Amino acid sequence: MHKFSMKAMAAGCFLFSALAGLSLDAQAAFGLTTTTNDYTVDTGGGLVFKVQRVKNSKAGIGDISSLVYNGVDVQGQTKGSHIASGFSALYTGVPAVSVAAALVGTDIIKVTVQTGNLVHYYLVKKNTPHIYMGTYITDEPSVGEFRWITRLNSALITGVPNESNLTGTTLTVESTDVFGFANGQTRSKYYGNQRSLEYGLRGVTGNNIGIYMAYDSREGASGGPFYRDIQNQSSSTTSGDTELYNYMNSGHNQTEPFRMGFHGPYALLFTNGPAPVRPDMSWFDGLGLTGYVGAAGRGSVAVGGVTGRDTRFAYTVGFANATAQYWAAANPVDGHATSTGMLPGTYAMTVYKNELAVATSTVSVAAGATSAPGNIAITADPSATVALWRIGDWDGSPKEFLNADKVNAMHPSDTRMAYWTPPDFLVGSSAPATNFPAYQWKDVNGNVTVRFNLKASQIVAASVYKLRVGITAAYNGARPQIKLNSWTSTVPANSSQPASRSLTTGTYRGNNATFTYTVPVSALVLGQNILVLTPASGTAGTGYLSPGYAYDALDFVKTP
Repeated sequence: MHKFSMKAMAAGCFLFSALAGLSLDAQAAFGLTTTTNDYTVDTGGGLVFKVQRVKNSKAGIGDISSLVYNGVDVQGQTKGSHIASGFSALYTGVPAVSVAAALVGTDIIKVTVQTGNLVHYYLVKKNTPHIYMGTYITDEPSVGEFRWITRLNSALITGVPNESNLTGTTLTVESTDVFGFANGQTRSKYYGNQRSLEYGLRGVTGNNIGIYMAYDSREGASGGPFYRDIQNQSSSTTSGDTELYNYMNSGHNQTEPFRMGFHGPYALLFTNGPAPVRPDMSWFDGLGLTGYVGAAGRGSVAVGGVTGRDTRFAYTVGFANATAQYWAAANPVDGHATSTGMLPGTYAMTVYKNELAVATSTVSVAAGATSAPGNIAITADPSATVALWRIGDWDGSPKEFLNADKVNAMHPSDTRMAYWTPPDFLVGSSAPATNFPAYQWKDVNGNVTVRFNLKASQIVAASVYKLRVGITAAYNGARPQIKLNSWTSTVPANSSQPASRSLTTGTYRGNNATFTYTVPVSALVLGQNILVLTPASGTAGTGYLSPGYAYDALDFVKTP
């Protein structure tokens, strides 16, 4: 065994391990040790970790098999930490995994893992207890999802998000990934996850230890600023793992194609418990990482302002093409938005009112330059049309409706949810938060009834009446069919949605769609009118996996 210290490297000689009898944490010296079985990296900051050069009973080649912080190994006991299900299992029929490690200058250690067209990097800066990472891919892993997973000892790492903590669950609620307790409460790795635009640090803790994921910019991820994916899961047994993820893409209600290329930088940060300051990762420039583009090869966009905003809502300007995605918050005062560090190219530029697209255009980005498209006027906000009545807000979210405060944190069957079939909604007196469901399923709350009154002056033969129903996601081909008094609409065409679960996996984010029904004047009556909405679909399903959708808003408009 050889221990390469920085002093020995500078002198151009080897330091034979006279310290073989001492523990690595006791040595506390920044450096890289190589054996036949693994590379051991001592950060010099209290963190020592091992990357396998050969497969052992727990970890494959390239996997992290040990994470010792301040003398305690917190790595999971049965598996390593790695990309997807392990580097050796990433692709079918590809060459073996290779691992190499080297000192870069005097302050950086770089470990490179390669298999097929994937290159993964572990990087360490001297005296810093962080593992910085970046991953380059040109092909989606054979398992169909692209993630970094940190597997930690659940007996030691117990401070975890409650929604994704499976400890003590005794029931399988749905598929093989949603679980429950005898009291009807539910847990899953799908619950409690943030939107991409909220990603920063996400951590788990134990006795005098905190382990945090510092996420990348999501440049190479897929789904846009409001997409949610798995961030945590804790085993149902104390012999299992506490898991901390960086999902870069998956098939979990994915709304756009996967992006290839370099993903990162991202990092695992170790502390004595409290959340650290997010570190600067600009030092990746100049390391020669495959696919990495430094600051000099990037540009910016500065939007002069978003005009026509509703001040009750936050606005986001998103940028997307096949290679990259970005977003920037619009200033609540003047609507100005600036996105920096963008790869060169032409992007679809979308303004979102909360999560609803209300303006679209294109913009081009050049390296070393700032594009200035000027002001962007909102042109497609449904709220701009005056309605006789409206339920909810046109904002791409069901958050103002019944149970919407819980749908990202638990299964719809959870006993903490309110009854999904509330009393009829009375326009003018009922509140959306208590009387209109965020979600509707064919086999759960198949009929949602709205009652509204019309005066004689509102029923005009020469006018055109339209009912608009907005949804944010749909499952199993569901779309609303309406019955208004004695008139029934035809079944509208299906909306374009991902072919995966959504409403039961902690997300209402699919593709926003608006269904518009032209209502004949003859269908309207003086006084109380009764509207019934029902999910229609040619696809079967039962319970919470029957055809269903999430509501955005609905309203009734008259022109002229």
